[in-house]
Amino acid sequence: MTDVAKQQTVSGGPAQWWRLAVAILLVIFGIPIAAGGLYLITLGGSWYYLPAGLGLLATAYFLFRGERNAILAYAVTYGGTLLWAFWEAGLDAWAQVPRLVAPTVILLIVLSTWPSLRRSSRAMGTRLAAIGVTMAGLISAVGVANNGVEVSFAQEVPTPPTEVAAPEVTPAPSAVSQPDAVDPLATDEPTEATDPTSEDASLLAYDMPEAGADWPAYGGTHHATRYSPLQQITKDNVGSLELVWEYRTGDMPEEDERYSNQNTPLKIGNQLLLCSAMNTVIALDAQTGLERWRYDPQVSPDAIPYNATCRGLAYYAAPTLSAEDFCAERVMMNTLDARLIAVDVQTGQLCTDFGNGGIVDLEEGLGHTVPGWYAPTSPPTIVRNVAVVHSQVRDNQRRDAPSGVVRGYNAETGEMLWAWDMGRPGEKGLPAEGETYTRGTPNVWTIASGDNELGHVYLPLGNSAVDYWGGMRSEEENTYSTALVALDVTTGDVVWHYQTVHYDIWDYDLGSQGSLIDFPTENGPVPALILPTKQAMFWIFDRRTGDLLVEVEERPVPKGGVEPERLSPTQPFVVDFPNLLQPDLEEKHMWGMTPLDQLWCRIQYRQAYYEGIYTPPSADQDWIQWPGYNGGSDWGGVAIDPVRNIMVANYNNTANLNRLIPRDEVDALGVRPIDQGGSEDGAPDNINPQGDTPWGIRVNAGWRVPFTDMLCTQPPYGGITAIDLTTREVLWDKPFGTARKNGPFGIPSMLPLDIGTPNNAGAVVTASGLIFIAAATDDLLRAMDIGTGEVLWEVELPAGGQAGPAMYEVNGQQFLVINAGGHTFMETPVGDYFLAYALPQTAEAVSAMQGESEGN
Repeated sequence: MTDVAKQQTVSGGPAQWWRLAVAILLVIFGIPIAAGGLYLITLGGSWYYLPAGLGLLATAYFLFRGERNAILAYAVTYGGTLLWAFWEAGLDAWAQVPRLVAPTVILLIVLSTWPSLRRSSRAMGTRLAAIGVTMAGLISAVGVANNGVEVSFAQEVPTPPTEVAAPEVTPAPSAVSQPDAVDPLATDEPTEATDPTSEDASLLAYDMPEAGADWPAYGGTHHATRYSPLQQITKDNVGSLELVWEYRTGDMPEEDERYSNQNTPLKIGNQLLLCSAMNTVIALDAQTGLERWRYDPQVSPDAIPYNATCRGLAYYAAPTLSAEDFCAERVMMNTLDARLIAVDVQTGQLCTDFGNGGIVDLEEGLGHTVPGWYAPTSPPTIVRNVAVVHSQVRDNQRRDAPSGVVRGYNAETGEMLWAWDMGRPGEKGLPAEGETYTRGTPNVWTIASGDNELGHVYLPLGNSAVDYWGGMRSEEENTYSTALVALDVTTGDVVWHYQTVHYDIWDYDLGSQGSLIDFPTENGPVPALILPTKQAMFWIFDRRTGDLLVEVEERPVPKGGVEPERLSPTQPFVVDFPNLLQPDLEEKHMWGMTPLDQLWCRIQYRQAYYEGIYTPPSADQDWIQWPGYNGGSDWGGVAIDPVRNIMVANYNNTANLNRLIPRDEVDALGVRPIDQGGSEDGAPDNINPQGDTPWGIRVNAGWRVPFTDMLCTQPPYGGITAIDLTTREVLWDKPFGTARKNGPFGIPSMLPLDIGTPNNAGAVVTASGLIFIAAATDDLLRAMDIGTGEVLWEVELPAGGQAGPAMYEVNGQQFLVINAGGHTFMETPVGDYFLAYALPQTAEAVSAMQGESEGN
């Protein structure tokens, strides 16, 4: 029989139907790839996709005809794809996923049609060869089109946008802080701390216990090094760690409630002190995990801001009380509904001599607010006997928002000692009747650190009430927004400050707690503070004076956007210390699961306004923010081994695709501020109102592909690094987080491959040279070698681990405890777990003790 006869014999059979199905599939993909590729070329982008789409269509054409030229057509397309992929992305495996995985799968599928294909005619084969040569030529042209000679058939994109005229607003006087500029608001000269020999010496004698057997503060101590001198768990035996107890708070969200508890518990004496997402304070036996007492402040779900979060408690031992006195030891907590609460460590009862029966109302002096708007999520910082209190204020609701005022309270009595309200310089008390603390000012939502000896508290400030437009900011806001501010806790006066971003309209608020160390210099160690930022730079200051211990350079940054006349022409960059700031995005950095995803993202890249870091917000086209507001370091801060002089930092690499939306459109969409009832049903959930200003803001956080929900930029999305503070050299730097819980359409891939996921929460480092950290979206808790970054042990958590671990000792045994609370924004499972790990002998001892306790 001839080949044609054989082909006719199988006509109508399964092989033919399979061939036709493959042909239809290639048409479905080929048309949008070819059309999108043509459009991308007109935008000045890659030439690859047009010939690739034509290659798919040519393959489909020959499949419909039942000819073996289909194999040759796709072989030419696939060969060109290989050349282009390795030219553009080299051997980066993750970068090759959208370039090669789907084309390789299609290659196998096309080859599977071979039994149903007949030999092609010579004439057709000649024509096909000519098509192949042409396609290869087009694909090779990519090397020219994307290597400095840009070809465009239409307008150049992006161009600095010609913005839509905003409604007329009369801005408040503004001033952009420049290096070495004289502060118009405060002298910033170092002030003398109160003399410990004064009549108040008894109140100033309080000294926080060191981390070791105890873990007395969020960061170990208020110095926030997250270092434990314990060394029972070593590199050799860490692989034997076992879960010794699990405790659940019972505090879980109801429908539509958003939880993301990030609690690092405290260990004091033989008790572990923790708080649940809705601010229930609980004491556990630190060895067995058995509950001793709990205090529930009855916070209403209406008070939940972005998420229900309690990052931590603050411990205080009153130097004027004897150990037997009620509330001689207490923990303080800021609640989501704006109360400062003091609870006796031993009984869980309110300290009745504190404030009003154990409670201070933090809404006093704020003026107009509603539940969930002014919502403290971080603990007070206690320096000497002063509890320094601050609060999250929900972003981008209205310009007329509650104040970011910072207040100091007597830790024994609850009396307010001072208020630092930047809009009322020199006024330390409550506002006069009928007035309020200055509204809309930058707030401190994260954790502060403190120096008991100097009497300083170090405040990482956020942004003004509206992040992405600054036309109504005051001179004071332009001075202190996104700045590190050192206050004297005895007076509330500014000792020094430094602004890390001038005129911040990118939501680059300071989210990390500063870490206090003795920093090695040529002239010996200097009392210093290390501050990581969302731009993945590390600022290092002499914490006494605010003098920089690193070199900073002011560099020109893009202009344009909706308020070019108010932007700073330069921004500060740290230049003589390793930073994790990534290179500018290029089209080749776009990603996805398939070539179609990547093509979509490439088109969005070419359509957007982007000129590198600090590209200003745009209203007539999308603008790319890189890094996005979840870039660099966040609430976890860094961990520092003061003996080895090694800093460990985990960080994020994610971009946002944003756009300012005119006020009339925001109103028409039903997007309302929180105090005006919130957004209407059916209103977009990715637009924030920014009320009282000309613009709302639409944010595509992480810049995701609409259909698959994958990120548009290529991995890694997060990393972890170790830096030698003495030599200022990177010891190692690697992707952090596996792909096991991530995948297209939200389906976990379960791939144990280090893709580098977004990660938020910090690490603990130990004297034995170990790093303990969860943070990533793969729900794993890891132990790593601080010298190499090698993972020595890991365990799966029952929920997301977006909280920093605590390390402590009981009866000579070392424990690692972590809150697995999850995080709705990071899409990790929500839980109410506190889990303790120890070496096997500890597990056996604790199990026996639990049995005895339960028997009693």
